Amino acid sequence: MKFFRNVMISIGFFLLAYSSVAFLKNYNSPENIEKRCILKFEKDFKTSLETSLEEWDQILDLADNNYLKCMRIP
Repeated sequence: MKFFRNVMISIGFFLLAYSSVAFLKNYNSPENIEKRCILKFEKDFKTSLETSLEEWDQILDLADNNYLKCMRIP
């Protein structure tokens, strides 16, 4: 009975470890990082009719820099 319990605990531990590694591998994939960064800084690209061209250029530069930081590009 103890052997069966130990085997079940071991299997549970290995399944938890495997699922954690699989999740982190998927979460940190380049495609998912890019999607998260695009969603995070998408609001910076929303324009209003009152925004001047100079302000719009500054907004785009700031959003571009923030996106590159998010993607970990120097």
